[in-house]
Amino acid sequence: MGKASRRKKDTQGRTPKVAPAPYVARPFEGLPGEPDWVAAYEILPAATATLTLRADAVPEGSPETVTLASVLPMAWPALRRQGGEVLIASQSGSSSGDPSRDLAQALLTALAAEPGAPIQQLPRSTAETPRLQELIEADAPFEITVHEGFDFWVDGQEVTGEAAASLERANESVVPTVAIAGTPSTYWCRIGDRTYIRHVLADDEDTATAALARLQAKGEANLDEERRLLGAFRAGGLLVPVWEVAPDSDPSEHESAVADFAARYATAAASTDELTAEERRARSGLLSRQVTLR
Repeated sequence: MGKASRRKKDTQGRTPKVAPAPYVARPFEGLPGEPDWVAAYEILPAATATLTLRADAVPEGSPETVTLASVLPMAWPALRRQGGEVLIASQSGSSSGDPSRDLAQALLTALAAEPGAPIQQLPRSTAETPRLQELIEADAPFEITVHEGFDFWVDGQEVTGEAAASLERANESVVPTVAIAGTPSTYWCRIGDRTYIRHVLADDEDTATAALARLQAKGEANLDEERRLLGAFRAGGLLVPVWEVAPDSDPSEHESAVADFAARYATAAASTDELTAEERRARSGLLSRQVTLR
């Protein structure tokens, strides 16, 4: 007997309450490419990725794959195109303490929708809502494609009138963002007249903060003397260091420096030594400047 049947009535004929979705500090832990999941959820303005569904965990007749998009038109959490393709939006907002459950709710709602239907509102996730980790193949690759704009909304179709004007406005608002080749989950972006590099670290916050502190104490947390570490912010339970770079720099100019940092970071993260007094001071400084997104 399923959960829904079990909770219909208790012995006194009452329908028991369903517990809300519990808070999860690292909602995307266990998914392939966790740092890029965090990037898609928090920092990438226009991006897509293909998700492979578990056939034994989704309704019969579901497509084998769906598309994760950073945002969709009108801030829809999901849509099912006329041809049956399903898209879910990673940045549509979380209504519970677990974005993984909220995205799973969007996915299941879209799979049940009629073709051609945008999903404008979702049922609230509960403790009984499955998580993405239960619905998608853990062994399938998770590869983010960063787009210059939102033309993927229309899937190559020609649009005119107000729809074209709306798409143009959306494209004009996009923060220019480019993946740094050679180092996973690292993104160059230009915000106004300033340019930054943001690198989502794959380790838990404590390990990542300690590793950054070790590097900071040695003067090795910067990319070089000009490209200095501004600090780090917390997102999706992971740590994201940020460097400011020359405003007119090209993303490819930073590939070697970022790769060198990643190698230094890996060595620091692997260390099991107690932090020195200087490293503890550096850690305190990093923590005092940290902010949390969402």
